[in-house]
Amino acid sequence: MSGQEVLAVLNVLIVDDEAPARERLRDLLGDVAATQPTRIVGMAANGHEALRFLTAQQVDLLLVDIRMPGMDGIELAQHVARLASPPRIVFVTAYDQYAVSAFDLNAIDYLLKPVRAQRLEAALAKVRASLPVAREALDRIAEPRRHFSVSERGRIALIPVTDVLFLKAELKYVTARTVEREYLLDESLVQLEQEFPERFVRIHRNCLIARAAVAGFERDEAAEHWLVKINGLDEKLAVSRRQWPTVRAALLGGAGDERP
Repeated sequence: MSGQEVLAVLNVLIVDDEAPARERLRDLLGDVAATQPTRIVGMAANGHEALRFLTAQQVDLLLVDIRMPGMDGIELAQHVARLASPPRIVFVTAYDQYAVSAFDLNAIDYLLKPVRAQRLEAALAKVRASLPVAREALDRIAEPRRHFSVSERGRIALIPVTDVLFLKAELKYVTARTVEREYLLDESLVQLEQEFPERFVRIHRNCLIARAAVAGFERDEAAEHWLVKINGLDEKLAVSRRQWPTVRAALLGGAGDERP
């Protein structure tokens, strides 16, 4: 950095479920402020708080702990990556060889606890020259999400995956149906099927149903196909002839009428 260059101040949100860890990062940011100027705009104790904060405040950088209850740091980053202008992210983690190897492979920056000032300074310098973490890189290292995220009226709504009864492709969106209402997800049905193979079963080319939501089956003699009855809803979903053998095997253990 030349003597003439003045670095822009980065707005930083610290996300960690442990107060001492948040305070240590705050102090370290102060220690390196002369060379890497930052402004701490907030501190959040979990991913839900962080997402609420992001809808109200301009943030350039998230310092995110990985291991947090309810929503870990990787899932938080997956939701953040779907924002129109996502902030940069640096993960903070206790040493975990698997996680560190995954980060290195996917070019994702991280800090090991206990965080050192020199390493934090280097990470901040790297952030200034980097692009936001790609969703694809996060998806490669993440466990299945616990939530879907939807932007509604300027805020981020989180829908527990366990609340979703079925997912149906509608034009360029996917509708996620809960007992209470529908949500529009800007995601691919194929990607969701691959991410949640243990939770959802494809019953039609445009529909996945949650295994736990199936209340039973009913024969539609007029249309000559099967309908799925859904827990908590009067609506019934058609099973395509092509998918019926797979659905029967997955949900009935191979039992049931052999006719499509």
